[in-house]
Amino acid sequence: MSVKNIRTRWRRAALTVSAAAVAMASLLGVSVPAATAVPVAHRAPAGGYEEVFVNSSMGPIKVQIQWAARGGNAALYLLDGLRARNDRNGWSFETNALDQFRNDNVTLVMPVGGESSFYSDWYAPSNFNGQQITYKWETFLTRELPDYLATRGVSRTNNGVLGLSMGGSAALTLAGWHRDQFKFAGSLSGYLHISAPGMRSAIRVAMLDAGGYNVDSMWGPPWSAEWMRNDPFVSAEQLRGLSLYISAASGLPGVYDHPDTPISYFNTATAMGLEAISLINTRAFQVRLNTLGIPATYNFPANGTHAWSYWSAELWQARGQILNTLGAW
Repeated sequence: MSVKNIRTRWRRAALTVSAAAVAMASLLGVSVPAATAVPVAHRAPAGGYEEVFVNSSMGPIKVQIQWAARGGNAALYLLDGLRARNDRNGWSFETNALDQFRNDNVTLVMPVGGESSFYSDWYAPSNFNGQQITYKWETFLTRELPDYLATRGVSRTNNGVLGLSMGGSAALTLAGWHRDQFKFAGSLSGYLHISAPGMRSAIRVAMLDAGGYNVDSMWGPPWSAEWMRNDPFVSAEQLRGLSLYISAASGLPGVYDHPDTPISYFNTATAMGLEAISLINTRAFQVRLNTLGIPATYNFPANGTHAWSYWSAELWQARGQILNTLGAW
């Protein structure tokens, strides 16, 4: 018998044994692993700006994206305030955030929407304003959006999150409970002790004013487990090891306050009060972190109100720390 015929018979025998093994495994209910596909490596676009819609349990969510200048995998999520709009994220037009990071190797991720949401998962739709969906912003920001960004080359683990006011509180909560995703968290004029006396009532009034939302639909009854989970003061231990930037001003008018009409005087007075409450919350939070021995970078300007111009300046102050933490220069 020739060598060629011997090889042919061995090949046929091997195929027969393989087929028999698969058939036997099928009869016994044993799974046979299929060939594993080689994962596709994605790289983020090198620079540029894009607006996309990302699927979520709440429906498609608009996201504004400025890609890392050199295609790096780091990302900074920028969260809006209580009056977040449905057309644009405030960071994209109220500040110069895009210009600040345009030449840096970090992708800016600016989700659009979420008015009065605290970027959290709610118990139910708000029953005061006819809301049709239940907010699931934590799910979106920590699962659905990262899933999409991963297909575009953004890391699931090399991220930072920073927000102002409502977004500042949410940034610390999200980073604390999702340590596998975030390395940096920043709060600018955030409300960081929301279970303190009087804060639930204050938030109730603010949410009614910003869209007619019912605070009871958010995390349930006062001092519930979910309410405490979303209070950075209570869950501060979760922040240990994170790079943190925390800021709040005095509430006194500063260089960006120039009221000259009745309505502008009213708005400035409101901004002064909001910032003063934030400062009290943030100072209490500072004491809490110090007690736990958790380091953070703090900035408490002597002047400044609850306004975008001050938050733009604070973002610039935090920029170096963000880029160092994410390795994104």
